[in-house]
Amino acid sequence: MKVAVLGAAGGIGQALSLLLKNGLPAGSELALYDVAPVVPGVAVDLSHIPTAVKVAGFGADDLDAALVDADIVLIPAGMPRKPGMDRADLFNVNAGIIKTLAEGIVKNCPKALVGVITNPVNGTVPIVAEVFKKAGTYDASRVFGVTTLDVIRSEAFVAELKGVDVSQVKVPVIGGHSGTTILPLLSQVEGVTFTDEEVAALTPRIQNAGTEVVNAKAGGGSATLSMGAAAARFCFSLVKGLQGESNVVDYAYVAVENGDAPYFAHPVRLGKNGVEEILSYGELSAFEQKAKEDMLETLNKDIQEGVDFMAK
Repeated sequence: MKVAVLGAAGGIGQALSLLLKNGLPAGSELALYDVAPVVPGVAVDLSHIPTAVKVAGFGADDLDAALVDADIVLIPAGMPRKPGMDRADLFNVNAGIIKTLAEGIVKNCPKALVGVITNPVNGTVPIVAEVFKKAGTYDASRVFGVTTLDVIRSEAFVAELKGVDVSQVKVPVIGGHSGTTILPLLSQVEGVTFTDEEVAALTPRIQNAGTEVVNAKAGGGSATLSMGAAAARFCFSLVKGLQGESNVVDYAYVAVENGDAPYFAHPVRLGKNGVEEILSYGELSAFEQKAKEDMLETLNKDIQEGVDFMAK
């Protein structure tokens, strides 16, 4: 299996690449691409780890070589969020980067499963989709917004709040991947119950957890280690699906027909062709239903921003 990481020299990219080097199936290839000149060094550094995963680094002029025959492409490339910035502020910088990388994917590995990490995911995923549509090779089942960070944060925060084994905590998270568009379904967490006050406090903490990290790093960066872990976890789910494992279910921001919005984070069943089935997220509490209705205008605006960028 060949996995390409685009933006591999950044904070997320390096953490993600380290986890993939240690976790991909034996015999896999890990292709690390970045415009930063340190990417060959990152590849050499990782190559010293004794696992049966081959690592190669590709510089600014070698995007095609990095992507050719890739089975999975993960994209953490772009500018990270800084103090005072909303994810939406990143759009103008990161939209062009995503467009260029998506064009490379279309050219070299149009059948790859593509996981978009670059923020703002609500708008960058539609850009990737529009690039594929323009090329006539779009397959909605193969393009994902990686929202796993919202899921793992929810698991960590719930376990901390309730004093339970985090390995047993499963929190569905639907919607989008910024601010109020992130909707953890606390009413569906098995084995624990929450008071109205706990839900009212925990929901915004999950939604604003990225800002918590940005502020804690005091201008020194954004969520890189947790995002690397989240992206690796989602990549391993994609790998299991490609290998034919049955009933691989994860959460991702995907294109949805006749759903709440054109793109929406749902539980999805994964297989050899990517999304095999978009699953229902189930019944919502009154709090969650209102939160969903209130955020749809913002989510749809974010999506349209991505579509409009490509229309220009």
